[in-house]
Amino acid sequence: MIRPLAKHLVFLTAICLAAAYSATAQTFAADLQLKDGAKLDIANLYGRVFVRAEKDPRSTVTAASPAAVSADDVKMSAGKIEVLPRDRNKRIDLTVILPQRCRVRIETRDGEIAIVGNFASVEAKTTTGTITTDIPLDSVKYDLEWTQSRPRYVADFELEKVKEKSAGRFVISGRSGEKTKKKKGKDQDSESEDVPNDIQLKFSTARGIVLINVPPNEVGSDLRERPLTEAAKAIVRSGDSLLMEAIRRAAPQYYGDYLRSLPPMKRLPSLRNSSGGEPGPAAEFRTALVRVVDVQNRAVSDLNASDFVVTESGEQRPIVKVERSDAPFNLVLLLDVSGSVENYITFIRKAARAFIETVEKKDRIAIIVFNDDVKVLSGFTTDKEHLSETLDSFEAGGGTAFYDALAYTVADVLRPMKGERTAIVILSDGEDNRSFLAFDSLLGSIQESGAMIYPLFVPTGLIQEEMLGKKDIDPMRKRYMSLTKRSEGEGEKLAKISGGVFFPISRLAQINTAYEDIVKQLRGAYSITFRSMSSEKGVSPNLRIRVKRGDLFVTISSVKAAQMPADQEQTP
Repeated sequence: MIRPLAKHLVFLTAICLAAAYSATAQTFAADLQLKDGAKLDIANLYGRVFVRAEKDPRSTVTAASPAAVSADDVKMSAGKIEVLPRDRNKRIDLTVILPQRCRVRIETRDGEIAIVGNFASVEAKTTTGTITTDIPLDSVKYDLEWTQSRPRYVADFELEKVKEKSAGRFVISGRSGEKTKKKKGKDQDSESEDVPNDIQLKFSTARGIVLINVPPNEVGSDLRERPLTEAAKAIVRSGDSLLMEAIRRAAPQYYGDYLRSLPPMKRLPSLRNSSGGEPGPAAEFRTALVRVVDVQNRAVSDLNASDFVVTESGEQRPIVKVERSDAPFNLVLLLDVSGSVENYITFIRKAARAFIETVEKKDRIAIIVFNDDVKVLSGFTTDKEHLSETLDSFEAGGGTAFYDALAYTVADVLRPMKGERTAIVILSDGEDNRSFLAFDSLLGSIQESGAMIYPLFVPTGLIQEEMLGKKDIDPMRKRYMSLTKRSEGEGEKLAKISGGVFFPISRLAQINTAYEDIVKQLRGAYSITFRSMSSEKGVSPNLRIRVKRGDLFVTISSVKAAQMPADQEQTP
């Protein structure tokens, strides 16, 4: 139950501020005494504002800056906090903790406004700052306005349609959830009124982004409401709930229209514990396909049966046989052919053909190119001549929907091969500017797929300089010949979560070396046959396989039933 709300806000004098913060301090803090339902105005044109509502909090305001912050920079009076730094070039960020069900009005210029918790109402105004919320959605009334641009927004529920107003304004108004009522008198049809569980949002921005209950790291790079691409449609058809939800958030109208056009979706098979019936065999044999890597994520290929330990539910199981796996791989070569590499088609084709020639003859390869959308040049085949010919069938140009292309590969192309040995080799600069999906929305599906990812990220500036044969490069141009920090971080994460290896290319000659290393890594797998007491199919959550050496790590790719080895058979 929400307690009855009071109507006024009373600030207490900051306690021992002068003693607690010196002239060189980088934060300023004050305690606040707030009553439930308080009203508060916050104005900070010099940074971001983070406001959180908590139940029975110790109410505080904290100002932080790379430079020193003092009481003179933050003006406080009854019902108002205003940032007015003596140095107008100084950025100051505010964090304010309030009781629940407060009424808050916030204004920034280009700083983010973040709103977390249960408020009665929030009015937020920015010029270009992002407005984000994490609030209860039981009953929300919203009025959103963009005064100088078309709306850019993502919400955890479907908003009403955008309406264009005079003077170039755009508005979205509506309600989410059921309007909460309470009855007056004995007559059930008597007049009703809103109870305090309703939340009212009134946001106004010139050119900013509004995110309602959607984390910024789960938002794609292109927030225009636009028709679904073929990659996005395939993701919706895949049944991958995580990726489907991300597409729905990015394009709710087109997502809903397309989903309604599809036949009823079949549920994918799932594992569950047995709830009855006769128990399975007391013991059976299973074969696990595993990959072993060292602390540098490099495959280890010189192990034998005595190096492994297999346990189920904490109990050790006897290992019957350990062999180096020679099963073929299903490899996807994912090529960036967007506008950023439009002038380097010859290089892309040459690099792709070099990879095709490097892999073993028994490995099956598929080639997918992407720019704004995806195009499958070839399905899986061992015919290297055919693969090479398909590389002449694409043209470059357009935006870069890298995340969508990777999700499409995982959810559509590799989904039928779950349990087999699969890998994705990416040749790109690692940048994205057109995807429906955000990078973080991919990670769960990548882990579940079991596919190893090998990102080869090549700066386009490096391609240009080396193709022109320049040896002495202008120092001012060198910064364009390296990857962005975002690309490097995402490449490293893709490799880490999938068991692959990240190759940041700083010289084009490194590409062929990377191909050889990838092939070596792919061969570093073991087939382990052991006696199992589990009745579960596939990879049991209770199964653990480790190597006795502490600096080596095991990834289980698949587990299948195995026949009893000949040397284990018993005579009746």
